[in-house]
Amino acid sequence: MINNFHIHLYYNKETILIAKDLAKQVQDSFSVRIGTFHERNVGPHPRWSVQLSVPNELFGDVLSFVTMNRNGLTIFSHPDTGNDLIDHTERAIWMGEILELKTDIFKE
Repeated sequence: MINNFHIHLYYNKETILIAKDLAKQVQDSFSVRIGTFHERNVGPHPRWSVQLSVPNELFGDVLSFVTMNRNGLTIFSHPDTGNDLIDHTERAIWMGEILELKTDIFKE
């Protein structure tokens, strides 16, 4: 069962304003929770990132919106089923550069 989806926007000090603008556009257009804008690598993520938590019924619309408005940002999305390793690997969707996640933090 998919609980919801996560869309992660990756950025750096030069592109953080692009990410903040995109997150605001998503929040203004959809009922989506925007997480913390991290200015360090957190969890499995190899770059600074923010997580958008997207209800199942909005995932297609939000992903389409992000696709059309990402302005060069690398985007990583995945379902949240409770199996973090599988969700972050086999079920992942990438836009832009495909990065190597630190999946060794997940227990099988």
